[in-house]
Amino acid sequence: MKFDTPAGTNPIDQMKAVGRAHPRIDGALKTTGLAPYAYEHHREIENVAYGYIVGSAIAKGRIDTLDTAAAKAAPGVIAVVTAADAGPLGKGNFNTVKLLGGPQVDHYHQAIAVVVAETFEQARAAAGLVRVDYTRTKGRFDLDAALKTAPLTDADKPGKGEDRVGDFETAFDAAPVKLDAEYSTPGHSHAMMEPFASMAAWDGDALTVWTSNQMINWGHSDLAKTLGMPKEKITLLSPYVGGGFGGKLFLRTDAVLAALGAKAAGRPVKLAMSRPMMANNATHRPATRQRIRIGATEDGTITAIAHQSGSGDQPEGGPETAVLQTQLLYAGANRLTSMRLAVLDLPEGNAMRAPGEAPGMMALEVAMDEMAEKLGMDPIAFRAKNDTQVDPADPERRFSQRQLVRCLTEGAEQFGWSRRKATPGTVRDGRWLVGMGVASAFRNHINRTSGARVRLGRDGVVTVETDMTDIGTGSYTIIAQTAAEMMGVPIDAVEVKLGSSALPVSAGSGGQFGAANATAGVYAACVKLREAIAGRLGFAPTDTVFEGGKVTSGTRSVDLSQAAADGELVAEDKIEFGDLGKTWQLSTFGAHFVEVGVDVYTGATRLRRMLAVCAAGRIINPRTARSQVIGAMTMGVGSALMEELAVDSRFGLFINHDLASYEVPVHADIPHQDVIFLDEADEKANPMKAKGIGELGLCGVGAAVANAVYNATGVRLRDYPLTLDKHLDQLPTLA
Repeated sequence: MKFDTPAGTNPIDQMKAVGRAHPRIDGALKTTGLAPYAYEHHREIENVAYGYIVGSAIAKGRIDTLDTAAAKAAPGVIAVVTAADAGPLGKGNFNTVKLLGGPQVDHYHQAIAVVVAETFEQARAAAGLVRVDYTRTKGRFDLDAALKTAPLTDADKPGKGEDRVGDFETAFDAAPVKLDAEYSTPGHSHAMMEPFASMAAWDGDALTVWTSNQMINWGHSDLAKTLGMPKEKITLLSPYVGGGFGGKLFLRTDAVLAALGAKAAGRPVKLAMSRPMMANNATHRPATRQRIRIGATEDGTITAIAHQSGSGDQPEGGPETAVLQTQLLYAGANRLTSMRLAVLDLPEGNAMRAPGEAPGMMALEVAMDEMAEKLGMDPIAFRAKNDTQVDPADPERRFSQRQLVRCLTEGAEQFGWSRRKATPGTVRDGRWLVGMGVASAFRNHINRTSGARVRLGRDGVVTVETDMTDIGTGSYTIIAQTAAEMMGVPIDAVEVKLGSSALPVSAGSGGQFGAANATAGVYAACVKLREAIAGRLGFAPTDTVFEGGKVTSGTRSVDLSQAAADGELVAEDKIEFGDLGKTWQLSTFGAHFVEVGVDVYTGATRLRRMLAVCAAGRIINPRTARSQVIGAMTMGVGSALMEELAVDSRFGLFINHDLASYEVPVHADIPHQDVIFLDEADEKANPMKAKGIGELGLCGVGAAVANAVYNATGVRLRDYPLTLDKHLDQLPTLA
């Protein structure tokens, strides 16, 4: 199905299943432990051995000798595999560095061997017996130093480093009110509950891998490329994923080494990356250094805005695209955005929790508050004054829908923004300095081709098959809701099969594009199935109604199952997109409100209240959408107040590589969270009229926290995380 004109009225608009707060259909399996994760597929395979990764002890250099003799002789050891044993390996299209290092080492804890043994404990003990001699070479580990000579770059336009509209410098110099400020965000580590884990089994020259992966087709293709095998010989399975957040978008070391270990051992192998290895072996969110300049007239009209960012990555990596939202979020005739990319020998940087907008808005939305204060304006009024309904770089290109101002104003009323004191540091509640903060939320919607297969069985059950994944976000449920709506059956008459490379290729889970695109693909397949059913029953396709488990055309009405009485009906299709996404700007908007208390004695910050207001197209399932948003808000608190990868710039590693020293929010850190979804259906996005929601819940949260901390204390912090040591000596005098 080609989607190239706005969606008119269609079956989804009935909203009998879609748009309802339905509980997750996989919830019972999750809560009873019956949903098998990557490390738990014991019913499918027997006689499993255990793999354990040996990581490089240096960050940059060369392996001179790698002695595995003692490891191979250790109790229970079946095989040890190094790069020399594995033979030539490729590198996946989505991998920046090779997943099995040697003899060259690209970063600390890059895998250099895998030990396979009868038990996990034996594999771990033997891994400690592998002896490696290195020649260490000088590495680049200091972002600030590397950015001094880093070239301009553009993630989407190689060789182009700046985007300009008008004449920023002239307009900024002439502006009567100016802001020029620098902000920094640190590297962030993935800390999902389920680690990177895989099980691999060979049957002759055919390989099956159960893994934890968000994008089955990407992982399938890159595993084939890495191992030098035809894709047809590999089956990748990931029916349940215990959190991904961008870290599992791509093929990782666990899948490759499980496959290599299983081949060498001649039996299935299961491998889970240890928690301390995850920070340095897998991807992370790169640190940024950002400069924002805003020029405005006395009445608060922005005349010039610039956002420049620098980040680092391995030589073939890309930038953290922290400036992208600034190209679209506010009006302003004269504009400049640019990015610099430094080469670093730290572990690979890549997508993590709303890449780009999340760290970018941690700076931009603080700058907007700082500018509002310079102008003597309320922060919400300043944002509303500079709202735009068109792409500032291309005024002929309108937003398909944009309810940013409504998000801000309705959120302000709900949150009690009128009670906020504009003068910071003036509200006390006992020992607590109390403040409120606000930030806009923004995340672009992305259209991606997505396919599905739908079956109607003789029993009337509708089965949906697609390689879409459920990373804890509710994919099973919203796909079932879509099929139920299209086929006119209750949700419990729909069976959903996900996460297999043998199924039609979907959009996958990531980038906030999964839900809208995957359900649109199911919609397309259901349209074909409806046509097939009408044809078999002799009904006119344009005059057929699917409702209440029946198919009706004119005066004739039969049970849906009757259409499959002579055999199962199967239909397959995919959603493909035309130029609507180029003609119209497809984006999601919101507003975040936060109230904090800062202990005047210790400087510790505690969240008191949080509210998110979201405008993101049709909400397919308000219950699962709310769960995504409050989870994202929680991540935003982590980014604002505690998360930071500490770089040892001498030896090139993240030294706080476990959950004892890399802090993330826990229940006690998070107050009551409210979420409001504005009524919206975007007919220019897809047939579902839906857009993404999960990452919108994160974009802006950090800035809202920072703005609340400033309102509470009067101390402006621009260096995340906002830890107490950064403002304790500047807090108001104790009374």
